[in-house]
Parts: sequence; C-alpha cells; structure tokens
Amino acid sequence: MADIIFIQGQEIVIKDPNRVLWPKYGITKRDYLDYLLKVSPYMLPYTRDRLLMVWLFPQGVGEGMAKIEKRSVPPAAPAWISQVFYKEKFRILLNDEATLMWAANYGALEFHVPMDQHHQSHFPTELIFDLDGPDNLSFDLVVEVAIKLKQLLDSLHLYSVVKTSGGTGLHIHVPIEPIYSFEETRRINRFVAQYMKEQNERLVTLERVVEKRGSKIYFDYLQLWAGRTLRAPYSVRANERATVAVPVTWEELQQGIHPDDFTILTVPARLKSVGDYFAPLSTQKAAYVQNLKPIFAFLDSNAL
Repeated sequence: MADIIFIQGQEIVIKDPNRVLWPKYGITKRDYLDYLLKVSPYMLPYTRDRLLMVWLFPQGVGEGMAKIEKRSVPPAAPAWISQVFYKEKFRILLNDEATLMWAANYGALEFHVPMDQHHQSHFPTELIFDLDGPDNLSFDLVVEVAIKLKQLLDSLHLYSVVKTSGGTGLHIHVPIEPIYSFEETRRINRFVAQYMKEQNERLVTLERVVEKRGSKIYFDYLQLWAGRTLRAPYSVRANERATVAVPVTWEELQQGIHPDDFTILTVPARLKSVGDYFAPLSTQKAAYVQNLKPIFAFLDSNAL
C-alpha cells in the first residue's frame, strides 16, 4: 500500500508508509514525514538556498543498514524539486516542503547543509565551532567546553547560538555578514581554537585523528570551509535513539540537558512550547548579523 500526499500543488506517492525506520520506538515512514512537516517552518528558513547533502537509509536505521551519501539530483527525481546547476551538476536545494517530502520519501534520514548559500558561494553566513566528544565521555564535559567558548566569544562581543549535533557534540554558530571569505573566517576560527586549547589543555584537543584524541573534546574549527556541511537544525540523526539536532539555550545547557532529550517524539512539542531558538540564524538574522572588522583589527595588531 502507498499513501498519496499533495504538498504545494505537487503529488507525492509515499512508498511503504508503514515501514519502520526506527525500530526502538516503532517510528514509521509516515511518522517521520509527519515530524518533518511539523518542523519544516523552522528548518527551511535556514536550509534555503544551501546546497543539500543527504544521507539515505532506504531501509531505516539499525545494524547492517546501508548508508548512501547523495549530493546531486538523481535522474529519477521530478522536475519540480528545488534545484540549481552548480559546478556541472544539478544540486538539490532544500527550499520548500514539497522537496523536503520528496527527499524523505526517497530515503533521506539526515539533512546536511554548508555554511554558505549558493548565490554567495565561499562567503559563509556564520562562524562555526564543532565540539565533538567521544561516546564514552560525559556530555557535561562537552558543555563545560562550550560554556568556556561562549565566555570567550562574549569577550569578543560576538553573539552565539548553540545546538546539539544529535549525537555527543555541540555546534556553536555565530551569525555574521556574508562578506568574508572562508579563508578570512577560518583565521578567526583558528585563533579561537588555539586559545581554547592553550587555556584548557585538560579538556580540549585539535587533533583530527580520532585515535589520538584520547578522552578530550575535539575542537573542530576546520569544518568551516567551502563544501563542508553540518547537520541542519531539526534534522534527525540516523541512530537508534532518533535524536534530533536541536537549538538550545545556554541556560538549558547549564541546567543539565542531554542530547537524548530531543527526539522525533519530543521536538514538535518543544517547538510549540518555546519556539525556534535558531531564529537568529534564519528568520531574524538581519537583527543579529555581526561585523568582524574589530576582530580582524585585533588579529592584525597582534600579528595573529
């Protein structure tokens, strides 16, 4: 049996809607599509005009299930999906609900987007700091590093927003004017990362090789680069717990939340209750963009 849905004037045939995608909770494809429709008003303002990368899990999550990375528009895709011709390929743009539903029906369980929009390629819309904690490490230590990072950013007069990665990490976003290249913004990222490591040797490493990190938090400042992506806000993570990459407040972090608190089953109610904490990066960004000239002046004056 198949379901037929009509979204923004487009007909989409939902294949195998009762297939269980997350066995632990009995979450079906129909449940998943319903979740995406509920969060789409909050996800799409951020993903709009960004070249999409998806992870396909056609059979759902679980041991032995195949993961397929997809960036270009597949030949069988309908002509109406949002797309753009970029570097000799048609790329998907997650700009509307119909494209979101098509991608989910196609098997996309994770949605990843870059830090720049395709029409302003190579000029990121934010600084990004990716804190990645080992699975066997207490999440409290990741939070401790994130709070120290916020204090540093505050001292630089940089407003920041934090979201869970859906796993054991945190993503810290700093909204900026998209007038600085990736090379320029990485200069700031490198300075911040090196300072954090020097001040927190017990907790922080810049080592990219996982086996060499030990029990430290990997402070990934290199993710801010052309073509690299992060999980979009409100995207589900393809793990057995059905966790979601969710924007949170700094106060919530200090009060002791955990990434496993935020799943397909809990996030829609949370959005109804508290709203979108990622708005400073999307619908309200005009009020939050920051100029980096004072930071560059500081780096130049100190030959950093």
